[in-house]
Amino acid sequence: MNEKMSDSIHKPGMKYPDIHGYCDQRFSAVKDAFANNFESGLEVGASFSATIDGEYVIDIWGGYSDAAQTIHWERDTITNVYSTTKTMVTLCALVLIDRGQLKIDSLVSDYWPEFAQAGKEKIIVRWLLSHSAGLSGFNVPLSLEDMYDWDKIIRIIEQQEPWWEPGTKSGYHMVTFGYLVGELVRRISGKSIGTFFRDEVAIPLGADFHIGLAEEHDTRVAELIPPPSMEPPYIEPDSIIGKTLFNTPIIPGYSDRAWRAAEIPSSDGHGNARSLARIGSLLACGGKLDGLHFLSQATIDEAITEQFNDIDIVMGVPIRWGLGFGLANKKLDYLNPRTFYWGGFGGSWLEMDPDSRMCFSYVMNKLELDPNGDKRMIALRNSLLSAMRL
Repeated sequence: MNEKMSDSIHKPGMKYPDIHGYCDQRFSAVKDAFANNFESGLEVGASFSATIDGEYVIDIWGGYSDAAQTIHWERDTITNVYSTTKTMVTLCALVLIDRGQLKIDSLVSDYWPEFAQAGKEKIIVRWLLSHSAGLSGFNVPLSLEDMYDWDKIIRIIEQQEPWWEPGTKSGYHMVTFGYLVGELVRRISGKSIGTFFRDEVAIPLGADFHIGLAEEHDTRVAELIPPPSMEPPYIEPDSIIGKTLFNTPIIPGYSDRAWRAAEIPSSDGHGNARSLARIGSLLACGGKLDGLHFLSQATIDEAITEQFNDIDIVMGVPIRWGLGFGLANKKLDYLNPRTFYWGGFGGSWLEMDPDSRMCFSYVMNKLELDPNGDKRMIALRNSLLSAMRL
C-alpha cells in the first residue's frame, strides 16, 4: 500500500469524526457515505475496504473502538466479525479440495469415521458446505465453556441424528458449520482450523485475521456494542429454528479472553475490513494473488455453483447457497450474477465479484439487527457499485 494509507481524508468544516486511510477519487462517494454513517449516529467505529484486481482502491477507517468513545479506531484495530468468519472456514476447505485432499462428493465418514452414526452414514461433504446436512444446531443446550471444548462438541455431533433428510433442503448451520468443516480440516491436515488458516492463508497473504486470537492482540480489539434490545417473535424451543438458535449461547461476554482465544470458527474470527478484503481478493481474482497460487478457477467455479435456491428453513428467507457462500439473489442489486458473499451478526460483510475482480468488506463495532439489511453497509455498497458502473 502507498504512504497515503495513514493520512486523514477528513474534509475541513465537516462535523463527523476524522476518516483516515486511502480512497481513490473515483470512489469519493463511498468515503462520503462512510462519513455520513457517523454523522447520522449509526456508527461508533468502523472500517471499509475495497479492492480491484487485488489492489486496494479504498481502505478507510474512523471513529472509536470503545463504547465510551475515548479510544480512536486505528489502522490496525480489529474486532469480532461473527459469521463473516465462515468465509474463511470455507476457504480452508476449498484449499484442501483444490489439492485433491478433500472430495466434495465423498462421504464425510471417509475422513471422519466416527461421524457415521445416528443416520449420518450417507452424508457427503457437499451437504456440509451447503448447509443441507440436517445438523443446523445441537440437540442439547450448550454453555460457553462447552463451545470452548472442541473434542466435546465433536463427540456431540458424532452422536446426533440429522433433523431432516440430508441433502434435500438447506437450513443455516449457524454454529455447527465451523465445527463440521473445521473437523474435516483437522482430520485431513492434522491442524486445528485456526492453525491451518493461519499457516496456509493468513501468513502467506499477510492478512491480519485470526480464528483463535492470541492475547498479545487484545489491546487493539474494538469493544463490541450490543444492538438495541428487540422483542423477538415467539419461536417454539423444540423446533428446528428454536434448537438452532437457543441451544447455543451465540452472544458471549463482549470482552471475554476465553472467547477470543477459542477456535469457534463459525463465530469468533477477529479482523478488520482490510484483512477480509485482502483474503476476499484471492477469491475475486481466480485463486491467485501477488504471485501466490492458492486455488484454481475451477475450484472457485464449483464453490459458486448453486446448490440450493429456496426458503432456508432456519433463516426463513430465500437463500441461494453455493458451497459455503451465499450467491447473488433478488434481495440486493449486483454488478454481476456470479457475485458471492456472507456476513456476520451485527453487520459485518464480505462480498466478492469474480467478473469485475472486485471485493469489498465492512467491519464495525456497533452491532445492529435490521431484518431489512444493515443500512450502513447498504449505503456503502450502493455507493461503491454506483461508482463501479460509471
